[in-house]
Amino acid sequence: MGLKTIDASSLTSAEIQGFLHYAIAPRPICFASTIDKNGKVNLSPFSFFNVFSINPPICVFSVTSRARDNSTKHTLENVLEVPECVINIVNYEMVQQTYLTSADYPKGVNEFTKAGFTELASKTVKPPRVAESHVQLECVVNDVISLGKSGGSGNLVIAEVKRVHINEGILDDNGQIDPHKIDLVARLGGDWYCRVTKDNLFKIAKPSDFAGMGIGIDAFPEAVKNSNVLTGNNLGLLALVKTLPSDEEVEAFSKTE
Repeated sequence: MGLKTIDASSLTSAEIQGFLHYAIAPRPICFASTIDKNGKVNLSPFSFFNVFSINPPICVFSVTSRARDNSTKHTLENVLEVPECVINIVNYEMVQQTYLTSADYPKGVNEFTKAGFTELASKTVKPPRVAESHVQLECVVNDVISLGKSGGSGNLVIAEVKRVHINEGILDDNGQIDPHKIDLVARLGGDWYCRVTKDNLFKIAKPSDFAGMGIGIDAFPEAVKNSNVLTGNNLGLLALVKTLPSDEEVEAFSKTE
């Protein structure tokens, strides 16, 4: 099967959005609550979102202008007026309600009310938290960086986490967030989402968890590197070994069941 190569400049905004949304996925959802200078609350989801720093703790999400008319979204207007937000993490039980808030309601409409969410007063910032969210991050906005002037251009909101609220029901015995309990939802392309369930969770040990670095795939015999049986994942796991087995060890192993 061949490789399709496309010059990004030859694509329309809708076409490049389609490719990027489907390819760069799954994406976590930033459910951002903000407030304007008159105290009007807004709640909206954004999937251009991630954690970018630990010290200081920084989350970044992007508010794009509307592609159809290059108009500005209320979230962006709010953080420029009141540079604070709460990033509420979306779990499966609230995803349909979250989707409701993505509609373009007129300015001043409270999406908490429209979507049936419960406002919870924050401790350090003005915007309220979403009580139904299992993890709520109170943030101050350190900067907003414009990435363009045309419709669909992003605006990076750099938010420093000041306080973290965690539902104790999603913690494990060590006080850490249990991926089996938090029931996360992520955004894909188009109308597609995915749910992080027990069946699709797996672990990969870091190379640093082993005593020293492995030999790497380049140290394998050609017959192993070019095997028609071993997958890339198989080779990656084998590459963590410290040494290749000796001829005697191979011979002894070949005689076992």
